[in-house]
Amino acid sequence: MRYILFFVFLLVGNQTRVYSQHALSGTITNEKKQPLAGSHIHAGTFFATTAVDGRYVINGVPQGNIAVTIEYLGYKTLDTIISMQNDRVLDISLKPDVSQLSEVVLKKTVSEKNAATQELKANVLENYSSESLGDALKEISGISSLKTGSTIVKPIINGLHSSRVLIINNNVRLEDQQWGTEHAPNMDVNTAGKISVIKGASGLQYGGDAIGGTVIVEPAHIPVKDTIFGKTIINGATNGRGGSVSSSLSKGYENGWNWNLQGTFKYLGDFEAPDYVLSNTGNREKNFSGNLGYKGENQGYSFFYSYYNADIGILRSSHISGMSDLIRAINSGQPQVIRDFTYDINAPRQELQHHLGKVNYYTFFSDASKLSLQYSFQFNNRKEFDLRRGDDRNKAAVDLDLMTHSFTADFETNSSEKVKYKAGISAAYQNNAANTGDTQVRALIPNYNKFDAGAYAIASYQANDNLALEAGMRYDFSHIDAKKYYLKSRWTERGYDRDFSNIIIGEDGQQWYTNPVFTYHNFSGSLGAKYQLNDKLTWFSNIGIASRNPNPAELFSDGLHHATGQIELGDLRLKREVALKMSTALHYAGDGFAFEVNPYYNTISDFKILIPTTIILSNRGPFPVWEYRQVDVRMFGIDLTADYDFAKNLNWHSTAAFVYGKDATNNKPLIDMPPLNLNNTISFKKENWNHLVLGIKNETVFTQQRYPNNDFYVDVTDSGEPVSTLVKISRPPKGYSLLHFNSEMSFDVLKKSKMTIGFNIQNLLNTNYRDYLNRTRYYADELGRNFRIQVKLNY
Repeated sequence: MRYILFFVFLLVGNQTRVYSQHALSGTITNEKKQPLAGSHIHAGTFFATTAVDGRYVINGVPQGNIAVTIEYLGYKTLDTIISMQNDRVLDISLKPDVSQLSEVVLKKTVSEKNAATQELKANVLENYSSESLGDALKEISGISSLKTGSTIVKPIINGLHSSRVLIINNNVRLEDQQWGTEHAPNMDVNTAGKISVIKGASGLQYGGDAIGGTVIVEPAHIPVKDTIFGKTIINGATNGRGGSVSSSLSKGYENGWNWNLQGTFKYLGDFEAPDYVLSNTGNREKNFSGNLGYKGENQGYSFFYSYYNADIGILRSSHISGMSDLIRAINSGQPQVIRDFTYDINAPRQELQHHLGKVNYYTFFSDASKLSLQYSFQFNNRKEFDLRRGDDRNKAAVDLDLMTHSFTADFETNSSEKVKYKAGISAAYQNNAANTGDTQVRALIPNYNKFDAGAYAIASYQANDNLALEAGMRYDFSHIDAKKYYLKSRWTERGYDRDFSNIIIGEDGQQWYTNPVFTYHNFSGSLGAKYQLNDKLTWFSNIGIASRNPNPAELFSDGLHHATGQIELGDLRLKREVALKMSTALHYAGDGFAFEVNPYYNTISDFKILIPTTIILSNRGPFPVWEYRQVDVRMFGIDLTADYDFAKNLNWHSTAAFVYGKDATNNKPLIDMPPLNLNNTISFKKENWNHLVLGIKNETVFTQQRYPNNDFYVDVTDSGEPVSTLVKISRPPKGYSLLHFNSEMSFDVLKKSKMTIGFNIQNLLNTNYRDYLNRTRYYADELGRNFRIQVKLNY
């Protein structure tokens, strides 16, 4: 099948089509009508940068409706759609965006001509239509992935992940049980029109606990004009023997009304390593979203709803019935279960459903003041199915319902041309319900009610044409009230009888019924500066402090996490984390060459880590036990990005990231730190050859040499006698180097429609490797070669 797909691509790719071409030109200025040299203008697949006088010209733009994006670092990005029937002049005045002074906001300013670099806009995100948010974010230097198998992927920013990274989806903070390492963001990447990443604690508007950073997912812009446009993306893959279909339709009106509908369907069977099938790793998704909005002269409002539904198979080899077999699998690295390919998804598996609804209203009091009000509702249901027998085989072992109501109010105003203020308040109520009556299993995460409230204020000052400053602070209150059963043996083993005897409110046989209650008061702050050294060189600097409370998994976990095949134990004694991060960045954008250097230093007190301690034999089989601990850490690192047009039609793009993590409490390396990684891409582009793009990418990940030794001994029965056996659970796998190939061509298929056909090969050489940051690395290799074809139709 893979060769057939390749032949089809070549056959279609050799066709040619004649179509009308026009020139788009104009001038980009700021609010003072001063030219913005180095502004980036994207018109469909075309690209240009403004000269010193702010002028630009893009030749060869095809006739029809074209999506245009104009951006300049420190200014609000303009997204619009224009009709190209003849040569056209488009002059734009951009407005300042104070949020970009908070931190290094990674946009496409790092690249002169490569659309797939450090900006995650629609044209980049479309390439990840059949993958996850975590996969797409790896395009940005300094971001890696924490994975459980091949489909559960969550972002790591400068070595930090999970609750330390906020996901803001359409201005709503995502609340979807991301506490555990195997809980990935429950959102469809196809709903995003643009993604920005704030590294560090500077996204104060969204929360004070973003120790790692904030990922802001924004929908596609719908202009205020009579227009209708849409796109359909079809993906096919040989590895998994399936694919996905995603389609969206947007409509705008001159009177300000607009609407959007989007849906995605994904169907994949077992994935395959180079030498064997990764049994029970299929994946299904059925997602939908819709938006209705109004943009008036002085006010506007919008209604948004999204539904995410996923059925995810968990690698069968990660759940093993015998103690000796489990230890053999970990020590040898050989999968214990290999079966023929199938589309069936059996236990162990996850079923996920996430509902998000939002109502937003804004009004302008004057040209300088704006008030925004928003209410959002989220409901998340997570079911985890274990290997059970008899009448219980189809019953979930974990069934959690998480409901969240939240409200925000934001006010921004300009006291002068140089000074701007933004302030806001937020409140949220959350309820978690563990359906133990249906599962007949003691709850992994207990029932709880949580109330959060916060307030923030941000001020920015434009000192002169070159220097801008920003300062912000935030206060957060959080109160959590839980009800949880503990086995009396576990209660005593963890020393809770000494420290928490006052929270016991009942008794049920061999269990204590308890009522843990915690209240937290947190303060966060940030100082940022941006200095324009010259037309090509910009310097950023930031210092921020953030506080993060222990999440429910860290406090209350007490059982098996089925995705990782490990037992996790929380700790009621855990304190809040407090992080102080300093970072700076130097950004250069010249003619045909651009680079960005971003070093940082982060010190975090009471940092929570999850470490392996032993293996126990439960009534469901043997599983490694991981416990939450708390240490002080020091982290420093550097992110690098470079982009160079070294010849006509040829571009080199490179990223590198290094992070050093130290457990200062125990004077040893910090667990789960991303190793040094390098990515280099050579691209060939020929616009008049049906927008041909050819690229070869090398992804190199070095062996992580700095890791803590958490190996342990357990007794294994041999000939009726216990034998002490070392479990080698700590050593990272060897580094690896992969080659990937990508290509695409575009064709006009109707008067105002364009079809783009892409053909890609992931892991071109079918390399065997394992990823240190994959929780199933103990049991099987990563994915082998994957031929992918993508058809995109824009209309």
